[in-house]
Amino acid sequence: MSNRRLPVYLALDTSGSMRGEPIAAVNVGLQALLASLRQNPFALESVSLSITTFDREVIEVVPMTPLDQVVLPEIVCPESGPTFLGAALADICAKVARDVRKSTAEERGDWRPMLFIMTDGKPSDTQAFEESIPLVKAAQFAAIIACAAGPKSVPDQLKRLTDTVVSLDTMDSSGFASFFQWVSSAVTAGSASVGAAGMALPPPPAEVNLVL
Repeated sequence: MSNRRLPVYLALDTSGSMRGEPIAAVNVGLQALLASLRQNPFALESVSLSITTFDREVIEVVPMTPLDQVVLPEIVCPESGPTFLGAALADICAKVARDVRKSTAEERGDWRPMLFIMTDGKPSDTQAFEESIPLVKAAQFAAIIACAAGPKSVPDQLKRLTDTVVSLDTMDSSGFASFFQWVSSAVTAGSASVGAAGMALPPPPAEVNLVL
């Protein structure tokens, strides 16, 4: 009998505008996220993590891995370049179809996956983004949380993917730390409430604004 997993997908913008302090802050935030989740017995038992970065390329830097075995790479950005969010979402939806175990008559499959998206701009691949929206809806995520970081982000486009869009005014370490801390709380809530009918997300911290 295999353990039921809670698959958690992170899609992180690594386009040129994330260079410098923003991407350094993201790396620090990811380490804090991992440390925080590992302190939670529910999460440690159930969560598996996949991290995909997107700029002009879409790269799965951490394939779906049990929480206790995740080794975080240093995430880097190119000098400049586009934001292929549509391609990243299509790639993640394909991975959900491949990775997430469905329930059968013999055994229960995984819990419904969670998706976290962080971007500081708008998708450069507009048509691919349009085409990814029905794929994301069809993937049946238990929760989709999108973070629009910094002044150039476009929360309205993210609202087409999910009702849960947050914005960060600053792309510094305190802003990203707050966001990843909230991601940790949301995943922890998800791992504790799996099996419940709905998933209640914790309220975001002060630095993280809910986009209404």
